[in-house]
Amino acid sequence: MRDPKGWLVTVAWRKFLDATRADTARRRREHRVDEEPAPGPAPAVDDTLQLYFLCAHPSLTPSSAVALTLRAVGGLTTRQIAQAYLVPEATMAQRISRAKRTVSGVRFNQNGDVATVLRVLYLVFNEGYSGDVDLAAEAIRLTRQLAPRVDHPEAAGLLALMLLHHARRAARTAPDGSLVPLAEQDRGRWDTDAIAEGVVILQAALARDRLGEFQAQAAIAALHADAPTAEETDWVQIVEWYDELTRLTDNPVVRLNRAVAVAEADGPRAGLKELAALDASLPRHTAVAAYLHEHDGDLETAARLYAEAAHKASNLAEREHLTRQAARLNARR
Repeated sequence: MRDPKGWLVTVAWRKFLDATRADTARRRREHRVDEEPAPGPAPAVDDTLQLYFLCAHPSLTPSSAVALTLRAVGGLTTRQIAQAYLVPEATMAQRISRAKRTVSGVRFNQNGDVATVLRVLYLVFNEGYSGDVDLAAEAIRLTRQLAPRVDHPEAAGLLALMLLHHARRAARTAPDGSLVPLAEQDRGRWDTDAIAEGVVILQAALARDRLGEFQAQAAIAALHADAPTAEETDWVQIVEWYDELTRLTDNPVVRLNRAVAVAEADGPRAGLKELAALDASLPRHTAVAAYLHEHDGDLETAARLYAEAAHKASNLAEREHLTRQAARLNARR
């Protein structure tokens, strides 16, 4: 061995490196153990609501922010969103594409407007209410999280509206899956706990004297929920709330629903007069016309309109319901 001293230094250095590496690895293992969560259920981390706020970015218009959030976070299809906005699917696809381009170069470090997020939750719930029950339940869950966090009376109004509508979920379909109209529903199947909670939340929101469209809609739903039978519904007061809702939104669908309420309060002729002032291309316009003509005694026109409405229906359950209505009137004739 030419250089015993050099050999000893080399061996010692290698031993030192091995010991250092072993000690470093041991400390890393200890740190990992310390950082591991305690045994038992891990706390749930839910940032869904934050995603809603981020997608409602200030660089977007409210309508574009709603469309983008419904598509990206809410999971709705472009067709579903277009139907909610009463516009062609191609128009909505362009709106969503423009929104994506707008936010493609921005940093998502600014939360959007509360009112925009509420609108998204409302539309998600409506889609779930008419179809996927899980979607409606998710909208309620998120609105429950939002309402106590923001100083916005419409957040409570929206939660009340969702609870009051969702309370009727079990009674809205027959065992065979067919639709059951509100007037024919078994009110014993309504969720009285959800109704009671919705009414309490609504009363607290109305007491703030900052009326908004969700509160007005919830008040209408509460009047339906309060009636022991369909015949005991306070339609006069419902019309008054629709007047408030029309003043707040001037939404054509609100006016369509108001025409039905007017018919129930003042007779089918009064309802048909209100209906005549509305755009016949509105969704459900033909179905409402059929209903009012039936109650006015014109079964032939009603049957024809029910059949026409069935062809225009956006989902199978509604189409089958309207087809049965047409067949029922044709059989009576």
